[in-house]
Amino acid sequence: MEKLPRIVITGVGLTAPNGNNLAEFRENLLAGRARIQEIDVRYMGKQPAGICDFDATRYQKRRELRTSTRAGSIAIYCAHEAIFDANVDFAAADKSRIGVYVGITEHGNVETENEVYNISLFNNDTKYWTHHHNPRTVANNPAGEITINMGITGPHYTIGAACAAGNAGLIQAAQMLQLGEVDMAIAGGVSESPHTFGIFAGFKNQTALAHHVDPNKASRPFDKSRNGIVISEGGCLYVLERLEDAQKRGARIIAEIVGWHINSDAGDTVLPDPVRQAECMRAALKKAGIAPQDVDIISTHATGTGKGDVQEMISMREVFQNCPTTYVNNAKGFIGHCMGAAGTLELAGNLGSFEDQLVHPCINIDDLDPECAIDGLVIGEPKKAEKVEYILNNSFGMLGINSTLIVKKFA
Repeated sequence: MEKLPRIVITGVGLTAPNGNNLAEFRENLLAGRARIQEIDVRYMGKQPAGICDFDATRYQKRRELRTSTRAGSIAIYCAHEAIFDANVDFAAADKSRIGVYVGITEHGNVETENEVYNISLFNNDTKYWTHHHNPRTVANNPAGEITINMGITGPHYTIGAACAAGNAGLIQAAQMLQLGEVDMAIAGGVSESPHTFGIFAGFKNQTALAHHVDPNKASRPFDKSRNGIVISEGGCLYVLERLEDAQKRGARIIAEIVGWHINSDAGDTVLPDPVRQAECMRAALKKAGIAPQDVDIISTHATGTGKGDVQEMISMREVFQNCPTTYVNNAKGFIGHCMGAAGTLELAGNLGSFEDQLVHPCINIDDLDPECAIDGLVIGEPKKAEKVEYILNNSFGMLGINSTLIVKKFA
């Protein structure tokens, strides 16, 4: 059987509530700096949320912003930043051979909620319903907005995979590169979730919406007093290439993608299944050809919900027994839950460890829940690892979708 091409990461573009590029994001993770704020949510008042402050006009004209979606603007910003970071001669690139694969949790809710509200002010007269609604709400919008903005004529689509979507976008891109469908991919995940009141109301009625007097303490994965999710926006897109192509153009290689797996719980719509999560991790390890003991950092999904964090830790303890050099962390205490962007942002936050061997901590764990305890959990301060060769990134989502991605230091 012919050996599949190796897939590498050559660029990262991101915006998170606490950083608008990888260096800034990483610096804030190592320094323990969160950035959650209170926002006014329609019908619900003040709620903690993670909001990005990137400059959308860097890559879009103001008139374009009037017809774009928030998710589209985030995607465009991240895509340009990733291409720049990868040092791609974009003007000379064959844009018919570039694929765009963007993971999303949901899309269109924001626009539809706004239009329903707007026409309610005019006796529900639909003549006030914007004609931009349809292109704004189709599921492929964020990926499609990238292609229009950047003149990319290769394939584009979004991958709806709940909160596993960021990993799913990267996995799809890697597979398309291996199949030879494209020569370069822009892939990852985006989210505009805080701009829809429905997600806040849904989580609140599910008793899964975080609250705290200090917004920066509201997201508390693994803490005994955790009380739910902080809803956040963000985006993180990567440039992926086949190793041979990246080396040919003299690209800087950030990491190699060596293993992945996606599976389904086939059980509850919300409560995760640790048995299936463990199976997902084991399958990714097998594809990567490594043992659990080879993993140096595990980035957990850990949303801050009571049962979800416990279930994930059950699966982690099952797979990673007797792994004394494996560190475990989580970024949601810093930025909240960035939904479709969560997995790719959390992976990005650990990539710097390949160079400096520093493992960023979990924050807001003032009283560790014994049911969430695991060897190697990094709390409060960064830890210095002897080596960082493999990073395993978990992202799980509603309807029981699980994803695991493993990246390796390139040597």
